[in-house]
Amino acid sequence: MIPFENGLVRNDGGRIMESDDEIPIDINMKHRRRATQGRITDWSKIHQHYREIKIADATSSFIVIVTIFIGYCIFCALVLVLLNTEIEMTTGTLYPRESETREVRSLDGLWNFVKSDITNPTQGMRDKWYLDDLSRVRKTIPMPVPASYNDITTEHAIRDHVGTVWYDRKFFVPMSWSKNQRVWLRFGSVHYEAFVYVNGEMVVRHEMGHLPFEAEISQYVKYGQENRITVMCDNALMQTTIPQGKITQLARDDGVSIVQTYTFDFFNYAGIHRSVHLYTTPSTYIEEIDFTTDLSKNNTVGFVTLAKVKIGGSVDNEAASNDLHIRVQLLNKEGIVVANTTSKSDMTAILEIKNVKPWWPYLMHHEPGYLYEMEIFLIDSNTEELQDVYRCKVGVRTLSWNNSSFMINGKPIYFRGFGRHEDSDIRGKGLDLALMTRDFNLLKWVGANAYRTSHYPYSEESMQFADENGIMIIDECPSVDTENYNQALLEKHKSAMEQLIHRDRNHASVVMWSIANEPRTGQLNAGSYFQYVANYTRQLDNTRPVTAAIAVNSADDKAARYLDIISFNRYNGWYSNPGRLDMITKRIIDEATNWHEKHNKPVIMSEYGADTVEGLHLLPSYVWSEEYQTELFSRHFRAFDILRKKSWFIGEFVWNFADFKTAQSVTRVGGNKKGVFTRSRQPKAVAHLLRKRYFALGRELDMCDYTSIDLLVYITNSSQNGDF
Repeated sequence: MIPFENGLVRNDGGRIMESDDEIPIDINMKHRRRATQGRITDWSKIHQHYREIKIADATSSFIVIVTIFIGYCIFCALVLVLLNTEIEMTTGTLYPRESETREVRSLDGLWNFVKSDITNPTQGMRDKWYLDDLSRVRKTIPMPVPASYNDITTEHAIRDHVGTVWYDRKFFVPMSWSKNQRVWLRFGSVHYEAFVYVNGEMVVRHEMGHLPFEAEISQYVKYGQENRITVMCDNALMQTTIPQGKITQLARDDGVSIVQTYTFDFFNYAGIHRSVHLYTTPSTYIEEIDFTTDLSKNNTVGFVTLAKVKIGGSVDNEAASNDLHIRVQLLNKEGIVVANTTSKSDMTAILEIKNVKPWWPYLMHHEPGYLYEMEIFLIDSNTEELQDVYRCKVGVRTLSWNNSSFMINGKPIYFRGFGRHEDSDIRGKGLDLALMTRDFNLLKWVGANAYRTSHYPYSEESMQFADENGIMIIDECPSVDTENYNQALLEKHKSAMEQLIHRDRNHASVVMWSIANEPRTGQLNAGSYFQYVANYTRQLDNTRPVTAAIAVNSADDKAARYLDIISFNRYNGWYSNPGRLDMITKRIIDEATNWHEKHNKPVIMSEYGADTVEGLHLLPSYVWSEEYQTELFSRHFRAFDILRKKSWFIGEFVWNFADFKTAQSVTRVGGNKKGVFTRSRQPKAVAHLLRKRYFALGRELDMCDYTSIDLLVYITNSSQNGDF
């Protein structure tokens, strides 16, 4: 969506459309493009119609308006039922890996960058900037990729820009790639919407930040010559994007400003956030891999079931059954083959591993995060000639859950972890391998065994790191503060879940799907909306439970009944009764109990915490001080220790792992300060308290051994009592 004057958008043909519509695109374009359909219903006109109703009598006016409102909500729910349509499925997007048959090249580095005029964001499209070097149409500045562009310069106009920006760079494609190979261009993430051109030709458009997309560009590149890639990135958020936002106009001293507003509490960083790769595949290649794992009852035999190996290229999967087959083998960490098989005619296979080493979470086993390597060889059945090779990591584990517990490999799990953000100084949400490594070292130092990808999918590299370190992930889609439910939003929401599950379904670390954070689930049509999202998620993957982090109280909520596990966010002692440490413990116990009694499902507290200024010390404790954060945590620990004795309370997640940037506000001093660690990843006082607790829980629940002499057993005295 490209914002224009008065909340409108303009396509490159000059037609003005309402902002909820999108730039038309040929839906027959191939190469993994996503062509999102326009709105089915003109919701803005419906709202306008009801706003214009005038009733003279005040009493009857109230009755009529309430009746209309209820009728409208029922109408919306019926529309969601009647128009619940199928979502276009993602294809391909395997993580780029080199092999005997594949080459990978990075396009990361300094790109050229141009910001569009905020009042004329479609100029680049109309004037076809993509047909030439950007430097020929405007003065460019260097911009690192991957990185958010907002904090790289010293300009307000770039940090707070709303609308479109442009990137370009040159690259070579070797002559050797022209022979019996396909050339692919892949982006790990561009926020929020991307239009990509190669040598002036549009090759792919993608909507949805934080998720990968790719296109085959074999026919667009010049082999043995210099090529140009151009990207237009649009950061505008509307009421039908995931997440939602609004574009408004505000008067300024010398004119009018276009302003992006949103309700979520983190900065809307934008740009090419993750790595860009060129890679090759053979003409006939392995396009998708989908597998599940299981264990025998005594966890001594493991099973890896290849549910689907999709073949791309000159044949489809049905034809491939006659001319192609796959050979699969599994290697342990020492490189020894422990299982192998040849595919059935439908490109499926089952591997059986004797004396298997299961994937265990951190602190539950002396060798957590054990991964095998799976090698898949695509073979021509007639000539036995090798066609393609792809390798990936496999963690063998099984998940199960009921109304009072969640289990891995048959053992009950108690989650102890964090909500987090991909956020750092200067780079914003850009992939930073050094920072990511530091974060995982801190997670292990503090004794955490899990985190939630609040409030969007994290990088593929971080998912791989979690696999290797035994850190469990509640994988969350970009839906945050969702409201004003309608059909167009539902389609985007389902698409977000489909893309997320397609990307992360093979990760052992992913143990749960989160379909939203703090949605407005008290609205009348929230129930039918989230019923569809939850059921669609299970349709895509029924091997993991579905949750959502809910902030509405249990009495008003209409969505939790459709979840498998209840997660709730609450800030007692901060947003509720700030400064009152004596109003925390009982309230947490009561609310968690209410959720379980209403739905008879496991319960997690997915957010709690308090903003804390590093180095501020006040005694007696006072809000914003490190002493207050420490005491507030202790009151929560007391509640958790009582609740976990009831078995159905299965986890505690601190908000937040580290301080992070937000939109400018008088309630935020340099951003959100609820982090246990500072934005530069140094511990506040509470980090040491939390470390003692998490390791003590690991010792009590998982029988882990301490490895550091500075850890003392920390379990609150109230944990020995049955009731508060």
